[in-house]
Amino acid sequence: MFRRYRIAVLAPLLLALGACADKAPLDTLSPKGPQARAIDNLVNPVFFIAGIVFFGVQLGCLALAWKFHKRKDDDGSLPTQTHGNFKLEIGWTILPALILAGVGGASVLTLLDLEDHPAGAQEITVIGQQWWWEYRYDVDGDGKDDIVTANDLVIPAGEPISLSITSRDVIHSFWIPTLNGKRDAVPGRDHPMQIQADEPGFYRGQCTEFCGLSHAYMRMRVVALDPADYAEWEANQQEGAKVPTGKLAKEGMETFRTSCSGCHLVSGEGGNEDIFSGTSQVSGAAPNLTHFASRGIFAGGVFDTWVDQDGDGEISLDEQGGKFNVPDLEAWLKDPPGRKPMAPDDSRGMPNLNLTDEQIDSLVAYLETLE
Repeated sequence: MFRRYRIAVLAPLLLALGACADKAPLDTLSPKGPQARAIDNLVNPVFFIAGIVFFGVQLGCLALAWKFHKRKDDDGSLPTQTHGNFKLEIGWTILPALILAGVGGASVLTLLDLEDHPAGAQEITVIGQQWWWEYRYDVDGDGKDDIVTANDLVIPAGEPISLSITSRDVIHSFWIPTLNGKRDAVPGRDHPMQIQADEPGFYRGQCTEFCGLSHAYMRMRVVALDPADYAEWEANQQEGAKVPTGKLAKEGMETFRTSCSGCHLVSGEGGNEDIFSGTSQVSGAAPNLTHFASRGIFAGGVFDTWVDQDGDGEISLDEQGGKFNVPDLEAWLKDPPGRKPMAPDDSRGMPNLNLTDEQIDSLVAYLETLE
């Protein structure tokens, strides 16, 4: 009997310990922006109220079970019945209704606050694809995309950002828990969402709608920069790629044109705009690689573009742009389906192009120049 009680006590404790983590990048309880903080300010009191109700009900059930359990001298008579007690029945009807009304009212006010569209916010289109995220920036507000990038959503810290979320293929779900809640990406529809980061840094996320084989590998990251650094990044992203100067990188540029340009686009000199007229000649289902080396992650956020040199498990803003992650990039180019599950019929995801080691070496050298 004692062993059963011990298991009954230890099992919930082990489950509770399993939920603890020193570093939890997808922690919903650590808001880092006004939208996430608004959600947290709603959730905390609701959890507190729910806890009181839960323990109150449990304790009441245990007290009643103990008070009215069968005893040796029990004569079989029923305890005093409360049916028809007007005050009691009105009380346990009105009190829950008032609690629900309060929670409901607070929830509506929070939702209205989250839907607020601040004037002058930077507008970015977010497109979910199998299995990566594309971001399009209309910098000057003329209705045309001035920046097209992938995986890293770069924003200025401390400034409001207005997202328009959609999908190219199936339903995905965009979720950066430390900045806001979830928002579905649905083909043919645009769902608005507001985010703002308190400080410069990385804010990780994950697709939360099952979208195929690599759903678990469809990650995302918001990179919040100091406004001055963001202005520099924004100006650089609007520049085209330059022709590389190194011999190996030049060979990689030609390899890219012959093997990769059917799906990927590199704009400017040294890209494939000069042989294909714009994005109409590429698949639209592959990331724009014009500034590949300026991103911190690739392959849908599965791999880091740069090496973690201090070994702390996180690529800092200072380390980004330091040492290129050649091993992971070479392994990815050699066998993409082996590194990340793709559609069986090759209709989605990057196929194995059967590149030689020499072609891979030259491609890596070329990609490193695309800053």
